[in-house]
Amino acid sequence: MTHLSKGVPVVPGVGYGPVIRPEPRPSIPAPTTVAEADRPAEITRYDAAVATVAARLSERAGHASGVAAELLSATADLARDRGLSSAAAQRIQSGSDAVHACAAATDQFAALFTQLGGLMAERVTDLHDIRDRIVAELTGQPEPGVPHPTEPSVLLADDLSPADTAGLDELTVALATRLGGPTSHTAIIARQLGIPCVVAVTDLPEIPAGTPVLVNGDTGEILVRPDETIARAAVQDAAEQRAATASWQGPGRTADGHPVGILANVQDGQSAQQAASSQAEGVGLFRTELAFLNRETEPAVAEQADLYSEVLRAFAGRKVVVRTLDAGSDKPLAFTGATDEPNPALGVRGLRLAFADPGILDRQLDAIAQAAEQTGEQPWVMAPMVATVADARFFADWARSHGLVAGVMVEVPAVALLADRVLEHVDFLSIGTNDLTQYTMAADRLSPELANLTDPWQPAHLALVAQVARAGEAAGKPVGVCGEAAADPLLACVLVGLGITSLSAATAALPAVGARLATVTLDQCRRAASAALAAEDPAAAREAARAALDS
Repeated sequence: MTHLSKGVPVVPGVGYGPVIRPEPRPSIPAPTTVAEADRPAEITRYDAAVATVAARLSERAGHASGVAAELLSATADLARDRGLSSAAAQRIQSGSDAVHACAAATDQFAALFTQLGGLMAERVTDLHDIRDRIVAELTGQPEPGVPHPTEPSVLLADDLSPADTAGLDELTVALATRLGGPTSHTAIIARQLGIPCVVAVTDLPEIPAGTPVLVNGDTGEILVRPDETIARAAVQDAAEQRAATASWQGPGRTADGHPVGILANVQDGQSAQQAASSQAEGVGLFRTELAFLNRETEPAVAEQADLYSEVLRAFAGRKVVVRTLDAGSDKPLAFTGATDEPNPALGVRGLRLAFADPGILDRQLDAIAQAAEQTGEQPWVMAPMVATVADARFFADWARSHGLVAGVMVEVPAVALLADRVLEHVDFLSIGTNDLTQYTMAADRLSPELANLTDPWQPAHLALVAQVARAGEAAGKPVGVCGEAAADPLLACVLVGLGITSLSAATAALPAVGARLATVTLDQCRRAASAALAAEDPAAAREAARAALDS
């Protein structure tokens, strides 16, 4: 008998095989009281376990790339967090053993992160993963994680840590999780790896390991014990579609020749070089802050300029959009002087940091201008977390004083609503659909309970995208999308139909997007966009768009 579950599809494709599940958490022995004389040694034992776990994560980060490397590195840094270690040491000083001190300190920080909400709440999964790895090291148990299958298999889990997702075996042909949302780390890394993925499957049953399961990353369906002939036919169809995708070489355009910029999201010179060897026509989002997450002090202008020059040289003669520091919230930078906030996702982040310390932005713009001079290239530059017309004018004037092409990100609904007035001051707009969706729907984009609300297919979100695109067309200025929505081939067609001029996503996602656009006309995209806008919910929007494109 078959069982059907449904979640939010985030990476297209179909996978079929027996279920595998993450290894269980290490068992925690009964607590012991540590004598006062032995407590310094117990703290040393705890610190050694932390160092070992962090080193393993850093080593994996060194072998990974893109977002996977970024998240593994961030998890290693979280393991080394002085506050977490201090909380554990205090408990050991009070007589607790290292294992239970680790568990208690983790619970303390998990409660704090949950209370902060937003992107910090997403890190609770990382905290629990670090705890389990440290406990395993302290007790001599096997390191927890995802097993390495011996045949093509489907991974089912409540949730996955960055270390688990980034280390997935090539025989893992699909994955589905009960938790997570469209912009969770599981979704982002799965997209980078090209693994069909469905998240927020709230009714995901406790399926025993070895049970055959079909995961459809296009529709979000998980079918337990499907008819094997039908399942293998679906996998074959998906394989043929992947083959057609792999043969696409660009440039981005619809079947009737309407041009669409197919751009890459990068974070450093290495990722830019990888993107430059792909079908990417340029860079739509250079996340400059990711290169500085581990820095205690602000990099000098010359050092920043060298980094920016690497990216510009990788895409010589092509478009490169540089985002100024998007620090704050889940990406705190020590040298910005950021403090704890009750609601960091709505706090002092992005451009707002420049109002408190203009020097950080001024020096970064100096560095970008210096990189432009060194390479002979003309980068575009945009500010994140812009909320008013005055913000846009402020940034544009400052960027142009450094000889740079100026734009802003549309992440706040207020900017989308006043896009025509914002465009009076800037040269382009780039829509960050991840934040725009969560602010539009008043829903934490990383909350599994709210994954349906933060789905970029929400008609209200699409209506704001349409308004921004219309404003860009009226002003004769480009409007791109650089959020995760740009990586969805079906949604990409809708975005083009709404009037979006470029799509920027993870390098691995670009062939599927470009290949899908090449099969449809601009008129079909427009009909799909109209159908999605008229739908009442994300699921209906997907189906309506798919039907319009197939007609």
